[in-house]
Amino acid sequence: MPKKSKHPSDLPLHKIIMVGSGGVGKSALTLQFMYGDFIEEYDPTKADSYRKKVVLDTQECFIDILDTAGQEEYAAIRDNYYRSGEGFFVVFSITEAESFSHAQEFRDQICRVVNDETVPFVLVGNKSDLAHLRKVSPRDGEAKAKEWQCPYIETSAKTKENVDLAYQTLMRSIRDRKEKVHGKSHGGKKEKKSGCEII
Repeated sequence: MPKKSKHPSDLPLHKIIMVGSGGVGKSALTLQFMYGDFIEEYDPTKADSYRKKVVLDTQECFIDILDTAGQEEYAAIRDNYYRSGEGFFVVFSITEAESFSHAQEFRDQICRVVNDETVPFVLVGNKSDLAHLRKVSPRDGEAKAKEWQCPYIETSAKTKENVDLAYQTLMRSIRDRKEKVHGKSHGGKKEKKSGCEII
């Protein structure tokens, strides 16, 4: 018997926060994943929220993505965003060494705010289509991810290389962590309510 499609309110919801320096391609990655579009021109993001129904390992679920601004002037509301997340993409550009060094600062801020070293992370080296301009080696990215005990994935928002893989990897980490913490809750009904609102 095929499974009946669940009512949307019964489906698990996984909340992902995108962080990283300005201009590394957070918005481009999000829009590529959501709509299959690549946006060439850079528009400094305020903060945009997206939701999409996806299939993760044969199970339907929702992904909620908050694309934050890299700019420091939004730091006042940054902590609230961090508290609402269940998993984090820390994005840097492989063509920009400075954005890679800032990645550590973003992770440190998140761990401080959520007070949890085990929260799921994926370190993302974006702009792999510009490998000829590379300033950060794959080895450096892998070493940093090993230090953080998280996956390292190089992506291209332009060609869509590894974009779906990156989101699926983080969603799996979030799902597995929820199952470990709450016991298996098929369909996500027993999902613990954290005092977080979706912005």
